[in-house]
Parts: sequence; structure tokens; C-alpha cells
Amino acid sequence: MSVPDDPKPLPPPEPDPEDCCGEGCVRCIYDVYDDAVERYRARLSEWQSRHPDTPATSQDAPPPSA
Repeated sequence: MSVPDDPKPLPPPEPDPEDCCGEGCVRCIYDVYDDAVERYRARLSEWQSRHPDTPATSQDAPPPSA
């Protein structure tokens, strides 16, 4: 049974390679992206438990970060 008004979470957008300055920042844009991917996967897992009849798709998993 689906929960009404419970949209499927969307994966975070991947940063453009140009967004990284290449200076070895302590908090690189890719670190921020990796954290967002972890949060997305947790929200997606919770959403899937509320919507067990909805199959997972390849769009559910964001590509690995560079």
C-alpha cells in the first residue's frame, strides 16, 4: 500500500568537474556530494519501505563520485 503525498526522493545532482578547484580543500565539493548521496540513499531506503510495491530503477542509484 502506498502512502499518499509521499514523493520518491531524487538523487543529488553530480557536481561538475569545473566546480572542484583541485586545491585539496578539507571540505571538497565531492565530499559534500558524497554526503548528499548517503542522505539520499537513506531517504530512498525509507521511501522504498513505505512503497514496497514500487520496483527500484537504475535511476535510484546515483553514479559513484569521481
